[in-house]
Formats: sequence, structure tokens, C-alpha cells
Amino acid sequence: MTAGPVQNWFGSITSSPRQVVEVTSVEEIVAVLTDPQRYPAPVRAVGSNHSTTACGVADDGTLVVTRKMDRILEIGEDTVTVQAGALYIDVNYELRKQGLQFFVNVELGNLTIGSACCGGTKDASMPGEFGQIASYAVGVKMVLPDGSLLEVDESDPDLLQAVRSSYGLFGIVYEATFRVRKLAAMSLRHEKFTFEEFAARLPELQARGDSMMMYINPFRDTITIEFRRYREAASTSRLSEWQWKLRNYVWSHMAPLYGYQVTRLVPWRRLNSALIDFYNGLIVFALTRVIKGRSTLPQAQQILYPPVSDNARYTFSIWAFPEERYLEALRAYYDLSLEHYRRTGYRINLLSVGYRILEDQSSLFSYSYDGTVITFDPVSTGSHGWDVFLREYNTLCSDLGGTPLFNQTNLLTRSQVVGAFGDRLETFERFRDRFDPDCRLMNGFFRELLTPGSPS
Repeated sequence: MTAGPVQNWFGSITSSPRQVVEVTSVEEIVAVLTDPQRYPAPVRAVGSNHSTTACGVADDGTLVVTRKMDRILEIGEDTVTVQAGALYIDVNYELRKQGLQFFVNVELGNLTIGSACCGGTKDASMPGEFGQIASYAVGVKMVLPDGSLLEVDESDPDLLQAVRSSYGLFGIVYEATFRVRKLAAMSLRHEKFTFEEFAARLPELQARGDSMMMYINPFRDTITIEFRRYREAASTSRLSEWQWKLRNYVWSHMAPLYGYQVTRLVPWRRLNSALIDFYNGLIVFALTRVIKGRSTLPQAQQILYPPVSDNARYTFSIWAFPEERYLEALRAYYDLSLEHYRRTGYRINLLSVGYRILEDQSSLFSYSYDGTVITFDPVSTGSHGWDVFLREYNTLCSDLGGTPLFNQTNLLTRSQVVGAFGDRLETFERFRDRFDPDCRLMNGFFRELLTPGSPS
């Protein structure tokens, strides 16, 4: 590929590598990593490039694009082995043909397998299951910076735990194996609450054991919860998809396009805000009255976004909080959203979302490492003022004891990362130094956040 500026899917992050290489084989990855003169550091690997942070940026270095390595190598009884560049949604629909599915059905179908096994993802945990894709990665193969090959599996649980959070800093992933489960019918329904109703009923809602994903609007005090549960005994011969297709079309296309146009065309902020809340109210109405089903297809939750974004694109950020302190944190997020709007005139122009994720120590930087968490995640078309809001949001969330994601929480500082992960950073650095002592894979983004003494 011709070198030059490369943007992430949303267009908010720009990478300026000297070399951009589309690899098709392990040998080509080895050739890149062992020739520092032709392929300078930092060497970063990307798939679909949907991350909302600079984790994949390779300024003055080498960008390795893995998308052409997309073959499914083997589907077993309870595992699937795939090359790093395959899209998660494509693999998931192939699994369906075998009566199987991934455990975690994240919204982003464009996620590549290489990113899925060593980076952060978000989805509400299904009953008794993890909510992070990497937790089900049981084998990872990568090319190390010196060109040697490394295979990591469950026989070395400490290393596998670190690899699941390695973000391409140990080596470039070329193949991964995930544990999968039998296809199951999924029930789906939505309920709407005010903050006070949600606070009063949260213990009851937790006790139900259902998966909980939320649509949050601080400006109209609505919290709409999407409840999901598997019906293991139900037939999977005729699972419905229309509910997810409707939800996904509105969420991934109509809502951001509407938000973008209102923000662009309506400068009067009271009318602007009223129009946004009117449309968000319609979405909530549709969720609670229309989007429901007893036997839906799990794979249909996923969205395949267009390769090139348009005015229907959106971006987001994420912090997770211990569920025992979630109500305090959510109230503070309400207050921040309203106060920031009064002070600056900027507000989030899409519904915020939230996920309940069960305790999970499968990866070193798991955001539910110390217990079950719930998130609140602002979502926006990225209009002017978004970055200013994010910095205040990050400060609030860090002060409240939240945990971020390196690939989905933008504008982090070193002190915020230290506050979230503590001693796990030292553990990670010991592993990273073992595999990449010369920092060939380390870009400026990770150097600032992971290196002691970096500015906060």
C-alpha cells in the first residue's frame, strides 16, 4: 500500500506512517518485523481500524493491515480457529451454520479476530458468562518483534491473561482460537425507568440475573434497559432477526444521521436540544413497545458498518464502575451532563449507553477485574465540543474510581491509567519487556500511558 495519512473509521484519529503494508501471510509479517531499516518503528497492526483512541497509530513508523488474512481455519465442537483479519460477524454467521455462536455478540461486527483476542470490548454479560470477547480466547499465535513465532494457550494462564490485554504490544497476532457455545434462542425486552425508579429497583433487577444493557438520557431522566436471556430449551430452527435489524438500523444509521443534521442545521440550542430529545424519545418508545421477542437470533445483534464512514457515523467513550457504587457515579454523570450544557452549550446528541459486566479476571486489564461493574458511555456524532466534554468526563470518572479501555476511552492521562490499574501496569510491563525490549511495537500513545514518569 502507498504510505500516507490513515484515519480510523470515524475519522477522529490520524496515523502518519512511513510504510503501510497489507499482509497476507505469516512470512510477510516476519519480513516486516525483522527489517527495521525498511519498516521503521513503531510497528502497529490494525484490522478495520474502529478504535476511538490512538492505540493503532504508527506515526513515522509502519502500519501493518491484517484484513486480508481472513480465513476460518477450523470449527470444532466448542472452538473456532481463525486468522487475525477475519471479521467477527462473518465468523459468527459461519458458526451459525454449525449450530454454534460466540459467547459474546458485540455490536461491532467489523471487529477483527486479532483485535478481539488482545484488546478491550464491551457487551453486557449474559447470565453466568463473561462480557469481554478476549476472555474466551484460548489460543493466540503471534509474530514477535525479533521475527520468532509464539503460541500461547491455557497451559500458561498467566501469560494468556497478559496476552488478552496486550493490544499488539507483545507481537502481531496472526491466528486465534476462541471457545464457542451452542446456538441458543435469545429472549429480548425493554423497560423504561426514571433515575429514582432505577435506583429503587436496582437490587431487584440485578437479582433477575438477566443481561442488562441501558440507554441513558440525563436530559429527560430516562433509563431504558434491554434485558436479554437465553432460552436453552427452545428450538433454534426459526429464530427471528427483524427486531435486531430494526434496532440496529435506527441506532447505527438513523439516530446518528439525525443527530448530525440537527447539530449542523439548528444553532439555537434550546430548539436543538428539544429536537434531539424528541427523537431520542421516539427511540425509547420503539424499544419499549416494538423491539421485543421470545426467540431471537444472537448473531443478529451485530452490525456490519460500511467500510468508509459517512454522516451517519458516531463515536463514544467508556468507563466502568463497581456496581455497588454505580448509582453515585451515574448521578454524578447526570449532573456533569446538565451542568456542562448550561456552562458551555454543548450536550451529547445521542443516547448514552451502559452495560453490566460480570467479574472477570481473564485478562490483565479487564475493567471488571475486581468485581461486577456497570458502565455509562457517552455517544456522539463528534460535533464541536466533544473533546472538551470528554476531558471533563474522564476527570469525573477517574475521581469516582472508574476503569477505562485503552482502545475505547480517548484522551486518557497517565495518572488516570495508574489510578485504574495500579500494580497490574508493572506486571504488564514485565511481560512486554520480555517480548519487546527494544520497544519496536510501542507507539507514543502507549508510551505516554504505560511508561513511568510520563506526563499526566
